[in-house]
Amino acid sequence: MPRKLRFVIGVGLVMAAVAYLITTAIQSTSEYYLTVNEVRARESELMGQSLRVAGRVKPGTIRWDPATLTLEFTMMPLPKAEDGATVQPVAVGAPVLFDVIARGEPKPDMLADNRDVIVEGRLSTPARLEASQVLTKCPSKYVPDKKG
Repeated sequence: MPRKLRFVIGVGLVMAAVAYLITTAIQSTSEYYLTVNEVRARESELMGQSLRVAGRVKPGTIRWDPATLTLEFTMMPLPKAEDGATVQPVAVGAPVLFDVIARGEPKPDMLADNRDVIVEGRLSTPARLEASQVLTKCPSKYVPDKKG
């Protein structure tokens, strides 16, 4: 086999390996999230699968036990988006809620009532997410308090 042909084959194999690594890295990190309503509509097919769910913490439902590192709260859909935003309006009807439980992780500092969150985990039962990670979303813009 000529030396030039071996070089071309070697370069081709290296380029194919790099392309494969880039493709698999993009697929594993480009995971998007589902909304609470989307998960509820497809919960039978999503049961037990790893997923990300975006929602909002329902006021008054946060329970944190620092001794066992157990965090529980109820997640509700995001409200209707303002002009130009990409969040879809919440369907009219019965409220869609998910109970979220996370064990073994510290409570996020920014977790609070009415805070937008993204929960990574699995549906263990209908309307219950066993979370492996809870991410809080920072406000994207400053909105001053309304006085009087």
